[in-house]
Amino acid sequence: MHITDSRRDFLAKSTAAALTTSLFTGQVKGANDRPRIAHIGMGRMGRGNLSYSMKQDNVEIAAVCDVYQPHLDQAVKMTEGKAKAVKDFREILADNSIDIVGISTPDHWHAYMTVEACKAGKDVYVEKPICVTIEEGQKMVQAAQKYKRVVQAGTMQRSGTHFQKAAEIVKSGDLGKIAFVRTWNYGNASKEGIGNPADAQPPADLNWDMWLGPAPNRPFNANRFGVDPKAFSHFRWFWDYAGGMMTDWGIHLLDIVHMAMNEAMPTAITALGGKYWLTDNRETPDTLQVTYEYPGFICTYENRNSNANSMFEKGYGILFHGTKGTLFVDRSMYKLIPEKGSTLQEAEAKSSNNANLAHWANLLECVKTRQKPISDISICNRSTATCLLGNVALRAKMRLDWDEKAWTTVQKSARKFLSREERKPWRIVV
Repeated sequence: MHITDSRRDFLAKSTAAALTTSLFTGQVKGANDRPRIAHIGMGRMGRGNLSYSMKQDNVEIAAVCDVYQPHLDQAVKMTEGKAKAVKDFREILADNSIDIVGISTPDHWHAYMTVEACKAGKDVYVEKPICVTIEEGQKMVQAAQKYKRVVQAGTMQRSGTHFQKAAEIVKSGDLGKIAFVRTWNYGNASKEGIGNPADAQPPADLNWDMWLGPAPNRPFNANRFGVDPKAFSHFRWFWDYAGGMMTDWGIHLLDIVHMAMNEAMPTAITALGGKYWLTDNRETPDTLQVTYEYPGFICTYENRNSNANSMFEKGYGILFHGTKGTLFVDRSMYKLIPEKGSTLQEAEAKSSNNANLAHWANLLECVKTRQKPISDISICNRSTATCLLGNVALRAKMRLDWDEKAWTTVQKSARKFLSREERKPWRIVV
């Protein structure tokens, strides 16, 4: 990163000033009036969150931040030029007038920015998965608790009314004993996938060193950066920055399993998978099956890129299999299918609200009341850790036993995958 000495001094002094103010009382300036929101990371996901926050009542979008100029320009245009354009997120953290920070950067930045935002007295909306290692998630929870911050994670399906109803059906016991749950993402991609671009010089309007941040120093590659007008960014398919479909989509599905099954965490994890179809330069698997053993039931997550067929003609979803009936749920609907001879009645309900808008509304209400949001960081940490453990089991090539109290694997040889060394100066300190 290239910052002048005077610039560095300004940021240090501004941050110090922020940390000497009364930030930890639970009363944020504007929380009961008109909160000022700043968004960091203005790619496709970030612009979506910008849009959802702009549609909330009585808020002000104070600033938008990105290291890639085209994304920054698009975000400013969305606010009709009203939001300040910022290239260094530390300026936002040093600004005492900002109450809430939205973090929609690539996954490898989530933990550092969230912890620093909490330390700077900001409430936070952070995209899922909340982190890329087990250790990072714990630090994020610790920061939210230590600095008394409201931190909402981007698992917005919890704010979907039909997801909430589906969870109520599961909890009611109407399905009978649930011993098996299935989650999946199925698709059929061309064998070339995202291709194999050579390493190159980064675009002139991208600060590649800042984009990498705490991740290892690598040459620019178009797929690692991954901006694609037809897809969400391909950084998701590289271990330095994310965890593939397991953490990108698996978190949405397993989070609802947790919501319906009383927030239990798995006690054992096995995983098999690899690149069996795609020939591109992604690192994460194109075919994966993870099996989780929970107290009283088994849950699987499946992903494949070579075949899209599903008995429900659904590319993704969740199935709760009970002795009396099966419940299917995705973002569009839920459907209850009775077992033969069951007294249950078939039922179906469509989605009836915009979960993203409701999720942001929930955050803003909790900023006022200082209550925990529906996807509080401590809840999403459990769902994220579950997904991360699927990848750890795959990469360590072993069955894992999870010690929830110690928050680590029983198998010591797998623990090297539970943390990482951040590139200087981005070490996370709570």
